Amino acid sequence: MAKSASLAFVLVAFGGAAVGFFAAQALPLTEGMAEKAPAENTETTDQPAVAEAIMGLERLALAERTRGEITSASELNGNDGSRFMRYAIALEADEIVEISLSGALQGVMALYDDQLQLLNNAPVVRHRIEESGDYVVVVSGADAHSYGPFNIDSRRIELTDADTVTVGEPIDSWLQGDAHEITLNIEEAGLYQIEMRSGDFDPYLEMAGPSGYAREDDDSAGDLDARIADFLAPGEYTLTARSAYGDGNGVYTLTVEPHELPGDGELRNDGPLTADESLNGWYSGEALRYQVEIEEAGMYQIEMRASDIDSFLVLEGPNGYYREDDDSAGNLDARIADFLAPGVYELTARTAYGESSGMFTLAMQPRDMPEVELRNEGTLTPSEALNGWYSGEPLTYQLEVEESSLVTLEMRSADFDTFIEISGQGVNASDDDGAGGTDSRIQQQLLPGTYTVSASGFSATGSGLFELNVEMEPTDIPPEL
Repeated sequence: MAKSASLAFVLVAFGGAAVGFFAAQALPLTEGMAEKAPAENTETTDQPAVAEAIMGLERLALAERTRGEITSASELNGNDGSRFMRYAIALEADEIVEISLSGALQGVMALYDDQLQLLNNAPVVRHRIEESGDYVVVVSGADAHSYGPFNIDSRRIELTDADTVTVGEPIDSWLQGDAHEITLNIEEAGLYQIEMRSGDFDPYLEMAGPSGYAREDDDSAGDLDARIADFLAPGEYTLTARSAYGDGNGVYTLTVEPHELPGDGELRNDGPLTADESLNGWYSGEALRYQVEIEEAGMYQIEMRASDIDSFLVLEGPNGYYREDDDSAGNLDARIADFLAPGVYELTARTAYGESSGMFTLAMQPRDMPEVELRNEGTLTPSEALNGWYSGEPLTYQLEVEESSLVTLEMRSADFDTFIEISGQGVNASDDDGAGGTDSRIQQQLLPGTYTVSASGFSATGSGLFELNVEMEPTDIPPEL
């Protein structure tokens, strides 16, 4: 198997790693084994002693689950304080094995050959075996505070060089630098999810199909794995499996599975959207457009929610009306809430950025008018609260100051991030969050005269109800110049 190396050398080289087997104080496989290594020859390990120690370990059987638990009584890695357990496993030459760690334990697993050479370490270890024999598997806590039960699962990976993949039948293959082209035949139109996963390299997946269809993805499946989820028409598609940087080597798994549709299983990627209606759509790189017909003027709220994509809405309508929104509904979801006049509007549903794809829900409903008088222009009266409705365009008001005063302006809203400005008589002042949270406050010494107050949102995409207050305190203190 691997060439011999001194135990002391291995311990120095790997001391402090996450795997507890190689602790800084030279932990042997069995008590006293360190003394058996010839002092005069630091280039060899006592092979009989190593073999005997491996034989004494609990054994793992390939393709069978083994359960264990790291406790305070487990062996100690004196370098970082983590605890570990060791197992022996017999493996055959030329097979590729996968050994994975799961369960409550936050840990890592390592595979060594019978010469104590580290072959691989990760939560999921994949390795091509060069020589038949016994190997050592070490399960270690991630740090000194990692304890708990764990599962060890193992399997022999049966590699295929097949150039086709079938829905519901995953394939395991080996990438050796060059890209691997695989044919996928879709017989029935629907949503499908294609994933490429590997613990050896950063997978990258490309897909081409009928009518110029083209998609690609790097990390959408998490942990550097690739995923393309999309609505596919019947036909023949070509999948190109490669590494993100073109130089990856190792095992990868390719799966194609149907993607379950929500509710009644209907997708609507165009057409009308009416009040009190909710529909499901699928975004796959191209903006989707819907028609909204408003018969009665009033307040309306439109939301686009998704777990796979960052939602973005654009609403365009009569007399140059234009609104857009990214995250007003929270969690990367979009919301447009506004007063809409009668007419036909075009609603565009897309992502904020990137080429991701996924399912979304689009809903529209009337919103109760606020039980207050709305004033979106006019003159401000000190000590009286004014309510207005912001929908993307700044609202301007006049403020008359009859004598030198300390003027306090406050703009508050539960619907959007407010922004307030005042100008006139040589004064230009503005504020975003001076009143706390996302509310605004300006406090300014003002001379007698007429001033313009502008009430808006910090972002043009916000909208909603706001309250504007003005307080004046006459003062003999001259304004700061």
